[in-house]
Amino acid sequence: MKKIISLLMAMLLVTSLLLAGCQQQETKMKNIRLIEVTHSIFYAPQYVALEKGFFEEHGLSVELTNGGGADKCMAALVSGEADVAFMGPEASVYVYLQGREDHAVNFAQLTQRDGSFIVGREKDDTFTVEKLKGHTILGGRKGGMPLMALEYVLKQSGLTPGVDVNVRTDIQFDMMAGAFQSGEADYTTLFEPLASTFELQGNGYVLESVGALAGYIPYTCYSSLGSYIEKNPDTIQGFANALYEGMVWVDEHSAQEVAEVIHPQFADSEVDFLAKIVQSYKNINAWNPDLVLGEDGYNKLIDIMKTAGEIEEGAPYDKIQTSEFAVKAKENYKASDKPRLSF
Repeated sequence: MKKIISLLMAMLLVTSLLLAGCQQQETKMKNIRLIEVTHSIFYAPQYVALEKGFFEEHGLSVELTNGGGADKCMAALVSGEADVAFMGPEASVYVYLQGREDHAVNFAQLTQRDGSFIVGREKDDTFTVEKLKGHTILGGRKGGMPLMALEYVLKQSGLTPGVDVNVRTDIQFDMMAGAFQSGEADYTTLFEPLASTFELQGNGYVLESVGALAGYIPYTCYSSLGSYIEKNPDTIQGFANALYEGMVWVDEHSAQEVAEVIHPQFADSEVDFLAKIVQSYKNINAWNPDLVLGEDGYNKLIDIMKTAGEIEEGAPYDKIQTSEFAVKAKENYKASDKPRLSF
């Protein structure tokens, strides 16, 4: 009987130690409230980092929500409802120019192309941007990166927004798909997987990539308030490390493999369907391999914003971004025993 009691006590001791260990491990996890501008395959490296557990490996538990627009993401960030906001860096410029002392600082740039596609009502294998002349297109919120990139492409093609093309800005970003489906406008711009889903369902046809036409633009970045970065540098570094590992993984694997990993994020779509979209983004070099928001790219962003009439002067480059964490993420990866990459 004494042996049985001793055995039971030993088992209880082991169980309690295991539970204590698990609880200790859980307490080490830092919760990050991440709000994204929209939920799109365009952000595949982020979803790979989430699904492969890269954030957890760096002690982070990420709570992801869809903000439905950069304006809403920034509002969540400055109000303290989010720790990290994933959106166009133009939002950080606006906030800085408004004179906010504790403004948003970009610490990692994920995409380097516009991720939207021009969708029309008719199939057109010979589509060119010039064919938009005399028509109406849903462009998104005034001052937002999708609209400014579209207008940049129109101007590059010799078309004047508001004169040659009626670019509507009265419909919210997250309402554009429904508005187009209900008969609004002749064309719209949509992100994936919405664009290809529209085509699959017979609601429209994907005609052209805005990103392919616009070229390099620092399109979507991760930012936090300066005060949060100052108080939580290890957290931001861990976040950047996980993102970089996600970027590496996407680069080193096929579109099919990427699609299989991110499928839980887009469970309503077939893996082959997702793979086709991932490949389309790979084809235009949509992702920024080193996560650094460079000064040349930032200056191009400011020029686009000025041309769009949204600002008269830009914000100082060193106030809007910090490359410290992105650079360190690459160094940390190289110092690890993980697979090497060319970039």
